[in-house]
Amino acid sequence: MAQLPVIVGFGGINPAGRASFHHAYRRLIMDSLSDQQRTETLLSLAALMGLSRYENGSYLNSAGEPISAQALAADIEQQVRNNTLIRQIQEDCFDVNNVMFNRPASASNPDGDIRFQLRKRQMPLQIPANWQVTESSPGLFDIIVTGALEVIFPDSKQAPVQSAGQLPTGFKPGKLYQSRNHPRNLQMTVYGASDALFSSGMAFEEIASRLRPDQIAVYASNSIGQLDDFGFGGLTKYPAIGKRTTSKQMPLGYAQMPADFINAYLLGSVGTTGGALGACATFLYNLRSGVDDIRSGRRKVVLVGGSDAPVIPEVIEGFRAMGALAEDKDLRALDGVNELTAAHYRRACRPFGNNCGFTIGESSQFILLMADDLALEMGAQIFGCVPEVFVNADGHKKSISAPGIGNYITLGKAAALVENMLGSESLRQRSFVQAHGTSTPQNRVTESHVINEIAKAYGIGHWPVSAVKAYLGHSQGTAGGDQLTTSLGVWAHGIIPGLTTTGTIADDVHQSNLLLPLQHLEVGVNGMDTVLLNSKGFGGNNASAPVLSPAITEQLLSRRHGEKAMQNLRNKQEATVEQAAVYEQQSLRGEARPIYRYDHNVLSGEDLSISHGEIQLPGYANAVDLNVENPFDDMC
Repeated sequence: MAQLPVIVGFGGINPAGRASFHHAYRRLIMDSLSDQQRTETLLSLAALMGLSRYENGSYLNSAGEPISAQALAADIEQQVRNNTLIRQIQEDCFDVNNVMFNRPASASNPDGDIRFQLRKRQMPLQIPANWQVTESSPGLFDIIVTGALEVIFPDSKQAPVQSAGQLPTGFKPGKLYQSRNHPRNLQMTVYGASDALFSSGMAFEEIASRLRPDQIAVYASNSIGQLDDFGFGGLTKYPAIGKRTTSKQMPLGYAQMPADFINAYLLGSVGTTGGALGACATFLYNLRSGVDDIRSGRRKVVLVGGSDAPVIPEVIEGFRAMGALAEDKDLRALDGVNELTAAHYRRACRPFGNNCGFTIGESSQFILLMADDLALEMGAQIFGCVPEVFVNADGHKKSISAPGIGNYITLGKAAALVENMLGSESLRQRSFVQAHGTSTPQNRVTESHVINEIAKAYGIGHWPVSAVKAYLGHSQGTAGGDQLTTSLGVWAHGIIPGLTTTGTIADDVHQSNLLLPLQHLEVGVNGMDTVLLNSKGFGGNNASAPVLSPAITEQLLSRRHGEKAMQNLRNKQEATVEQAAVYEQQSLRGEARPIYRYDHNVLSGEDLSISHGEIQLPGYANAVDLNVENPFDDMC
């Protein structure tokens, strides 16, 4: 009997804010929230962005005077709106007007010396011996070169791509713990994984005390590693610009490092670990590992996640060179304007509309999966379940980055599983698709064809399709995590985020059997049984995953365990929900801190008690069982 992988906690950080308690989702539909819900989400963002203070039981305004939560939310609302979601790249990330690059130059003058002027920022790091340099005015130098000129000049230029989905302005995850020069991505990992664990309302130590150490797993990674100066970016860049390579840049750059950090500094886990890589489908690849582990019974608890921080000049330039990003010049042409305003940058990503490329984003998203029997035993909150994740390649390809046929298989299988589990009416009337929706002209045609053809095949007349990249940008390997955690909000608030940045659906989009809402779509908290997550990645990495609603999940659990067990679950949930609410209040007041345990309970081989049948680890309630079953007993 397969165990059902139940979502018992989720969290993270992206351009919409904190994922836990549906705050990031709420930011997408803020105008549709009640006054109290809007206030809570504004306070959540204010705490992240350093816009609020809480002392002696009261919020304080900028003058240090007590102020009500409602008044504070009203004061900072516009500032929060302006500094979240997709927007013009801010100096929190880098200066779009002064992107550094090296400009080679060579010249010779047979009739005499070469003479020119340079400003201070243009001067090479090392002055060649055949240069005579004189400062003619502050910051301006006269150069006389005797003989040939061959030098690399540092220079700067304006970035051709100036929009991105950036974390809320002012949010500094590294200031919340002793980050020790960690790459930004790993700082986000520490925050995001902690948010997911705290949101569950269950202390991880209590969960682990009921299990053997090897019944726990962590699957987390990203698609391109840590490419800022503290990771692989500095490793490859520093020698060329005269800086010293550090001992941390190489190890901290690896793409599986989010899982490694969680094991080493958050959980102290010795269970299974790993990080799958699958371009834009990376999060769903890791989710598949977790789902397979729990369904098979090999693991009881799995933390699944991803974390990407690609809003850096080098990565943006790489995607721009591929023709994949929405460049400013193309956005101006699309909108028929000479200058882009904040409103234009906000609408840079337009899934299934007239568009010109995707918008890069950054995000860290995690979910806590638990086997159904343990979830009932512990009184876990039920946010939904993931019965399966389907992955297929594209087969033979011409261009490695072009889409192919694998996505028809993954989405078709996901739809088939929903129909087999819940019936054709549920699939046709109460499911929606969270599309990859990158906002490229190619994606709008190819993905809409995939979804439309599957809808036709299964008799779905108007399949609702959402695409949260319209608000968040494309966070690369973590994009599936953005899709998942924001979709969970639909079952809390009953609204599917619409394609609000897309003015009109493009003529070449296939939509005979689709509903592509340009405004938020109200469906009710029980209006949808399932969301189908869809990812199409470079290289032929396709993945689709059905996620079932909390109500449907509880129905499945009731059929397996009985109503008495479900009533016992509800009784236990009261303490779980209460504990999660404590974390929520701490977060709203800016008092919550992520888990980070450096040099904590470090063990060596001499600390272990090893016998013929088990290994006992100090600090762990249960031993590792060495009685491994022989799966080939018919052959041995």
